[in-house]
Amino acid sequence: MRARFLLLIALATTLAALVTGCSASDTRYYLGTFEQNQDLRELFRLFRKEKDQENRFVLIQQIASALANAGKRDKEIIFLTTHVEKNPSDIYNAYYLLLVAEAYSDMKEAPLAIYYYRQILMNDADLLVRGRSIHLQCLEDLLALENNPEHKIEYYKEIISRFGDQIEHPAVNWYFMAKSYEEVGEWDQARQAYNKYLGYPDTDIPGEPNAYRIANEKVNLYDNPDKSWMVPDLQTLVDAVKDAIVTKNISKLKKYQAKVNFYEGGWDQTALFGDPTGEGSSEGNRTLDITSYLASSYPKIDGQLDIADNDREATLRTTDWNFRPPTWYLYFRKVDFPADPDINGQWEWAGVYFGEKLP
Repeated sequence: MRARFLLLIALATTLAALVTGCSASDTRYYLGTFEQNQDLRELFRLFRKEKDQENRFVLIQQIASALANAGKRDKEIIFLTTHVEKNPSDIYNAYYLLLVAEAYSDMKEAPLAIYYYRQILMNDADLLVRGRSIHLQCLEDLLALENNPEHKIEYYKEIISRFGDQIEHPAVNWYFMAKSYEEVGEWDQARQAYNKYLGYPDTDIPGEPNAYRIANEKVNLYDNPDKSWMVPDLQTLVDAVKDAIVTKNISKLKKYQAKVNFYEGGWDQTALFGDPTGEGSSEGNRTLDITSYLASSYPKIDGQLDIADNDREATLRTTDWNFRPPTWYLYFRKVDFPADPDINGQWEWAGVYFGEKLP
């Protein structure tokens, strides 16, 4: 991959060297099969004669757009990079290189697009075009292309520090920064970023419908030093909870009830108690003490545990609780918390769904 990337850079440099300016002969190179295209020919004629930098800026955009619309992205790139190389003092060079990066991105040449975006950030002063920062555009486009989480963290930090007052949804940046920190194992920084994100509870995260609940659970788990309710084996946990219910052992039932992120609500994800947002409840805001219903109930427990297809969640149906509705599904899940290898992958009794399962 790197060898191909270097080869493409070398090829682009060689082609740029062959095009030494924008004389009439150079125009023929760019026109190619467009010799009958009088509009494009006229743009090149005006460009050759124009000396004013502002007017040339308009003409360069029009020429680049015409070449792009005609499917000649390679010639668009050569035209723009040649101009930048021959006119190093042009104040709009950062914008022209942005067009080059976008062209490579459209051509699915991500390494070359990333190269030019980074070159702009490292070597060119920021520039406002139509009221928008070139550097901000580069950072946002880099985040869409980059796979390296360390580089993504670098871009998120720069966006937040430099353009925090310009970005429409800062919560999105905090959330995905936290996920990038998790990828590199920087758990303290991930927790801090998630906490920043939680300050924006009304922000939707693209592709992450349960983002707020997930982030809230991770922060709660991170902050709670007691993880004693977790059990390495699912069946062991289920047997313990079933035994506590059958024997009406309230202290034992409380022992295995998750101390944070315990969900109490309906199947539509709307919590009935403690948390009207439906994002799950915690020890501090739970208003229903489930164990108190054990003393006045004689619940029946299904013999079959329903394990989800993802092998990370399971439910157990129980009935005849002294409550409306009388059917409860006990919810168990595998702990996803790489920050603490001692508990990651263990199982917890994480909640109760009230009522029969939705079809």
